[in-house]
Amino acid sequence: MRTSIRPAVFAAAALTALSLALTACGSDGSKDERAASKAVGAGKQGSAVNDEAGQGRTAAEATESGTSGSGIAPPARPGAMKKTGGKAPACTVGDVKISAGKQDGVPTTHITLTATNVSGHACTLLRYPLIAFGDIQTAKDVPAVAKSKPGTAVVVAAGASAYAAVRLNQGGADEENRVVTSFNVNLFAADGPAEGSKVVTAPAGGIAVDDAVAKTGYWTPELRNGADEF
Repeated sequence: MRTSIRPAVFAAAALTALSLALTACGSDGSKDERAASKAVGAGKQGSAVNDEAGQGRTAAEATESGTSGSGIAPPARPGAMKKTGGKAPACTVGDVKISAGKQDGVPTTHITLTATNVSGHACTLLRYPLIAFGDIQTAKDVPAVAKSKPGTAVVVAAGASAYAAVRLNQGGADEENRVVTSFNVNLFAADGPAEGSKVVTAPAGGIAVDDAVAKTGYWTPELRNGADEF
């Protein structure tokens, strides 16, 4: 029992001595408390200053990296954004010269349209040639073959050419063919058919056209085996 009582007695005696010491120097204790309070206040103020400085550094770092703390990119500074070149405009009827040539084979079942850029600047040939084998006001445009569509837009540099294969008939003697010596070709603009059209002269001797089977390929930088065989 002695071993358990003695520590308690010592603890009580130490507590009493501490209370007497605090009572004896009460005024000094108040000074200490005020000093401690000032120290805490100064510490908070210093922390606030540090926080503001840290935020300033964070904002500066975010500006350098192109993002802000909120995840929103800051406004671009003058000259900070590089200008990117736009796409070449759609070729107009006046930008190209269109000619027609027979493809190999007898009888002639296909021709190749060649569109050469004579504008002096690059332009884009959109989709496929709008071909009318007959009166431009009444003739139905020749439908396009989807498999001949290229994967990317066909941009034709100044002086360069693009091509489109055109099926005229199926080579049968009993087809309802008619001889055509010239025909109209128009281009697509960004919002539909372009203004005007080109009158294209057929290859020498004319061409035999069966309107029921005539098809056109898309404009391509070069004729491709397979995609142009239709």
